[in-house]
Amino acid sequence: MLYVIGLGLGDEKDITLRGLEAIKKCSKVYMEAYTSLLSFGLTTDGLSKLEKVYGKPIIVADREMVEEKADDMLLEAQVSDVAFLVVGDPFGATTHSDLVVRAKKLGVDVKVVHNASVMNAIGVCGLQLYRYGETVSIPFFTDTWRPDSFYEKIKRNRTLGLHTLCLLDIRVKEPSLESLCRVKKVYEPPKFMTINTAVEQLLEVEQNHKESVYNEDTTCVGLARVGCEDQVIIAGSMKQLLTLDFGPPLHCLVIVGDTHPLEEEMLEFYSIDKPSKQT
Repeated sequence: MLYVIGLGLGDEKDITLRGLEAIKKCSKVYMEAYTSLLSFGLTTDGLSKLEKVYGKPIIVADREMVEEKADDMLLEAQVSDVAFLVVGDPFGATTHSDLVVRAKKLGVDVKVVHNASVMNAIGVCGLQLYRYGETVSIPFFTDTWRPDSFYEKIKRNRTLGLHTLCLLDIRVKEPSLESLCRVKKVYEPPKFMTINTAVEQLLEVEQNHKESVYNEDTTCVGLARVGCEDQVIIAGSMKQLLTLDFGPPLHCLVIVGDTHPLEEEMLEFYSIDKPSKQT
């Protein structure tokens, strides 16, 4: 049996009772380590906290293992119970759907234990979940690669008056361009996009397209470390958010669409003039 278990957004204590029970009966426990991270990070100390609470040693599964060597883990799951731990909810990333498909093709039974994800926890800012359009990802720009496919999606959302959740790029264990030409890979240090960088890139794309989909006065909500004790939620214009330090990762951004009076009242609590670090 393969158990795919969501850990929630905060720390080791956010696991559900159902998830904890599943872990305790597994012979091996893997934890994905690149689509997201817990608030304390995947440090030695962070892992020791997990292992203490869950009562099991944990094997860190990086991008290469999950995407290239997952069959080894799935073969283990054919003969014993194996847990694969995911920050947030198991289906918050396409990689995890792919893992379930591969497991089923190998005849491995799969059980999923859900948990909180940024996709529903984003409701904490006061914007109603059913008023969101398509979620977009904002990748890091480079000198030679500046993708802007997200622009058309934001345009569609705003045409319909819908809010847009922007998930910001995470780069963990990414091989450097130089090392890709060599036998041995050399990895770049971890990199997490800030709200400031996201806004800068969004404004650059608008300047290039000139379709007035949004501008520096467009109201947005910047959120950092959603679901953690030190979460930050601040609403303001793009121009205002550019001046703020939201602290450590993870960050995300909401471009606000048409608002209901109740949404406006909630946003007022998080106005840049009254920043809040609590829900």
